[in-house]
Amino acid sequence: MQEYLTHKPFDLYALHLFHLVVKHRSFTRAAREAGLSQSALTRQMQALEQKLGVSLITRTTRSVEVTEAGHYLATEATRLIGSVAQALDGLHATFVPARPVVRVSVSRSMAMAHMPGLFHANHQRHPEVVCKISYNPSEAILTALDASEIDVGVLCPPSPLPETVKVTHRFKDTFELIAPAALASKAVTFKRRDRLFHWLHEQPWLMITSTTNTGKGLRRWMKRQQLAIEPTMELDSFDLIINLVASGFGLAFVPRRALALYRRKETLGNIALPERFERDIVAITRKHRKLPLHVETFVENILF
Repeated sequence: MQEYLTHKPFDLYALHLFHLVVKHRSFTRAAREAGLSQSALTRQMQALEQKLGVSLITRTTRSVEVTEAGHYLATEATRLIGSVAQALDGLHATFVPARPVVRVSVSRSMAMAHMPGLFHANHQRHPEVVCKISYNPSEAILTALDASEIDVGVLCPPSPLPETVKVTHRFKDTFELIAPAALASKAVTFKRRDRLFHWLHEQPWLMITSTTNTGKGLRRWMKRQQLAIEPTMELDSFDLIINLVASGFGLAFVPRRALALYRRKETLGNIALPERFERDIVAITRKHRKLPLHVETFVENILF
């Protein structure tokens, strides 16, 4: 082992920096997160490639591409960094007196009305536990979970989910088509489906961004319903979409649950369609990793 550590290109810090470059696909953003200059990060990556004797990254003026060898190392590095982080978390939890912390990353496509089911029960039963909450795209949540940067992820899952994670909770999130109250009243007057859909195509639309799993699934469903809509606005927040619809900006599909916390319900109306769009929402943890007791308890207290 001593000979291995002395002569082999094994450096956790270099692997961490490489992980950041792959995560961000950008030397600029990776250097910013690492607290380094871009030139210093570049030298670190060049030294790592030289020691390994393989090319890991192809860098152009516009992008950073990861080679086949780089993808292999990135997968192993993520697992290794995650295991080290888990060991340090366990060490800290066992020997350093402090309030227990649960790190939860929630998809940006979740609404404020989804939050009580995640946090309320655990907050009532275990107020000593600190919840650190972040909003991230689903891809970033999966990467952070694999690297042990978070304990629990909540998202609309891609298909298939990585084999390294397990689903602890799942529920169906049903959507409603909403419109400003005056437009919703107008829609009721159309008795025939073809006339209603013709009218729907003439209206301005707001939609959740197509880069999200929810956005992709919703667009596929709309296409099957023969709703080929080009939105006038794309946003990454259903709460913002609901407020803009109520202000007269157009129509939108939103989670029924997201409407629960909106107080000016008289400004909105529903438009009934023959079918409703549904998405899956899941809570996930990393597989093959024993959760600390306070994290395991938090997961048990999720109410969906």
